[in-house]
Order: sequence, then structure tokens, then C-alpha cells
Amino acid sequence: MAYLVTGTAADAEDAAQEGFVKAYLQMDRFKPGSPFRPWLLGIVGNEARNRLRSEGRRAVYETRAGSRRDAGTIQPDPESAAERLDIDQRLVAAVNRLPDKERVVIGLRYFLELSETETAEAAGITRGTVKSRISRALGRLRDEAGDLHV
Repeated sequence: MAYLVTGTAADAEDAAQEGFVKAYLQMDRFKPGSPFRPWLLGIVGNEARNRLRSEGRRAVYETRAGSRRDAGTIQPDPESAAERLDIDQRLVAAVNRLPDKERVVIGLRYFLELSETETAEAAGITRGTVKSRISRALGRLRDEAGDLHV
């Protein structure tokens, strides 16, 4: 979550560390029976956003796009691999150009694989807002990356 917001490993590590400390100190605010992961990601995300605001930088993150490969998967030929890498890089660039709010929900939902409910909790927004931001973001990505065959 911190990397999705800050875009750099060093800033993400600092924000995550501070977020974990704050979560530990706020354990009395955690609702027993609620999912822990979105609660923790929300705290870490807030810490990362606070760091960006205080430094006055725009958040950019890099993600690893592309399919997951199982250990037994046959590797593609070099030409196909190069083509896939090019598509992945263009897709990551398109995601990075999304507005911050849309980029974060895309990252939480698809890269961190949170449910819509968990994404809403981690981002501190309603589930309906998650749906609308994802819809807008996917529309922008479709428009911008229309010629990508992913």
C-alpha cells in the first residue's frame, strides 16, 4: 500500500514502518471480528499520503504488470517475451498516468487483490466510490491503451 502511494521503495519502507507503529499503538481501535488487513492497509496508506503531502511530491508507483507464471510453465520465445514486456511497460505507464485516487483503487483492487469491500476500507471510502473510481479508471485505461492486446 505504501509503495502504491509513494512510488519509491525508501519512502514506502518509512511509511510502512510508521504505519505499523501507529497500528500497534491504536490496536484498541481495531474492531474484533473485522478483517485486519484492510484496517492495517488504511493506516499505512494514510501515513504514506501524509508523507507525500509534507514533502509536496506527487505519488507515482510502479507495478509489475503481466501474468503470473507457474514453475512448470513453458517460457515464451524471446520475441514473444519482448513483445509482452513492451505491453507491460506501456500498461504500467498508463496506470501511472491515472489520477491518484483512481490509481490507488486500481492498485488495491487488482495488484494487491483486495475485494471491493477491503479496498473501500483500506482507502477510507465507500464501496460505491470504489466501484465508480474503478469504472472510470478502467475506461481511461481502455481508451489510452486501446491498441494493447493484454
